Amino acid sequence: MPTMNATSAGASTTSHAFKRRFMIRLVAVLLGGMFLDGYILGIMGPVTNTVSDDLGLSSLAIGLVAAAPLFGIFVGAPLAGWATDKFGRKPMFLADIGLFVVASGLQVFVGSTDLFLTAAAQLFIVRFLMGIAIGGEYSIGWPLMSEFSPPRLRGRLIGLTLIAWYAGFMVAYAAGFILTEYTDLSWRLILGSSTVLAVAIFFARLGLPESPRWLWNKGRKDEARAVATSYMMESSELDDIQREQVKKGSFAQLFNKANWRATLFTSGFWFCAVTPYFAIATFADSILHKYGLGGGLAGGVGLSALALLGVILTVLLIDRVGRRVLTVPPQWLCTVALAVIAIWVGAPPIIVLVLFLAFSFFNAMYTTLTGIYPVEIFPTEIRGIGTGFATAASRIGAALGTFLLPWAITNLGSSVSMAIAAVIAGLGAALSQWLAPETKGQSLCDTAGEVTH
Repeated sequence: MPTMNATSAGASTTSHAFKRRFMIRLVAVLLGGMFLDGYILGIMGPVTNTVSDDLGLSSLAIGLVAAAPLFGIFVGAPLAGWATDKFGRKPMFLADIGLFVVASGLQVFVGSTDLFLTAAAQLFIVRFLMGIAIGGEYSIGWPLMSEFSPPRLRGRLIGLTLIAWYAGFMVAYAAGFILTEYTDLSWRLILGSSTVLAVAIFFARLGLPESPRWLWNKGRKDEARAVATSYMMESSELDDIQREQVKKGSFAQLFNKANWRATLFTSGFWFCAVTPYFAIATFADSILHKYGLGGGLAGGVGLSALALLGVILTVLLIDRVGRRVLTVPPQWLCTVALAVIAIWVGAPPIIVLVLFLAFSFFNAMYTTLTGIYPVEIFPTEIRGIGTGFATAASRIGAALGTFLLPWAITNLGSSVSMAIAAVIAGLGAALSQWLAPETKGQSLCDTAGEVTH
């Protein structure tokens, strides 16, 4: 237990070097989880045709299998958020990676028996379970990280997780392509390759302490003080933890007088950020082709590269320049870029490409904040469920953007479709202009309004 570790380890566990090693370990295991999230989603792309041919799936069936993790995230994020607020960050952090291990390993055995379910149904269920684990990673890992991070580094450390996600996705896609094209490995083993990483992360998470803020919120104050003294890098954080109020959290609190603005902002901001991005990024090649830009290598790869660059720049700047300046202006710039594409029907292809690249870059900048704001502006007792609820709202946007854009381009035309995307981006910008707070360098008690009077 945390108290035993804290009290028995002696002075060595309270040294700055020990605390620094712990923080590096915590960051590493969280980045590993987010890398795994991206890997699981990215590995499916290169083997989709092989899976479809081997199992004889229709386009609808393979689409459902590919989308299964998105459905799982929608369910898993709020469920895990509720559980982490009720039962603790520590046990849920370990249980979540345990689900990764089991579900990832089950991919290897898909179709070994069809006594009750077809191979396609088995694969859908397994990928759905993996989506639940991915959703849990957001609503468990981010609150845990925020509650241990020094205020001066909190934005940067949480922002790093998005870089890890991009890295996982790209590594998985490259690995899946190479293994599919140049080896005889079955698609089951290729999909199941994520199990190795999941097992390694599972063992790395063993022995991590519970969040002292969660302990304090549950009235376990002596344990909270012991953990904070042993593991927190700055002594001022213990003082801030002791300002926390002991409250029981519930789903209904997301919509009470104190928290409805935080719920509206985090959910609406995240929804408006990802809806146009998922639509444009998923169908980059076909969209650019509509504007006379054939070939996805220059356009589609360019969109991804600019997005990653935008995330990296945001991580470098966020704890220096603040949150609002990286949230509000970039959204207005994206709105303008999409509006120009919609209105300027006869724009030269190079102008359209530049505008799409600009959208990808600035969208990635403020999308980085979608993982930071929820853990900062929700109080401890609903930090997990608030993050989970916002995540679920974002998956609705991702699904709408992904599934409706092809229909909109076919039935409404490219200009109208881009105009709708511009309106959604504009709504997010207006919402952020109204509600986005500046939380740079502030303690969690201050950012969440959890000061005891």
